[in-house]
Amino acid sequence: MQGRELIGIGAAVMAALVLPSAAVAQSAAAKATVDRAKAAGIVGEQSDGFLGFVTDAADPAIRQAVAEINAGRAQVYREAAARAGTTPEAAGAAAYVQVVQARLKPGEYYRPNGGGWVRK
Repeated sequence: MQGRELIGIGAAVMAALVLPSAAVAQSAAAKATVDRAKAAGIVGEQSDGFLGFVTDAADPAIRQAVAEINAGRAQVYREAAARAGTTPEAAGAAAYVQVVQARLKPGEYYRPNGGGWVRK
C-alpha cells in the first residue's frame, strides 16, 4: 500500500472515529475511563489500531472500557475498509499512524509493529 493511500484511509477512519454516529459504539464513560488509563500509562495505542495494555495493572472497569472501544474501532475499520477497497487490518494500521502523529499526548504510550511500548 502506498503512503498516500494509507494516509487517506487513516484520515477517513479518524473522521469516523471522531464523528458521533451509531457506527462507533462507545460510551462517554468508556472513553473517559480509557483516557484516564492512557494518562496513567496503563493503556496505549497498538500498531493494529486497537488499544492494548501497557501494564497488567488494569482493573476490570478499564478492561471493559478497552473492550468496548476496541469493538467500536473494529466496526469502523471494517466499514472504512469496505469503502476504500482494502482490508480492516490496513484501515486499523492507517488509523494508528494518524493517532500517533496527531492525537497521542506527551507521556502516553504506543507500540509500533514488532516493537515494545514507547512513551511519547
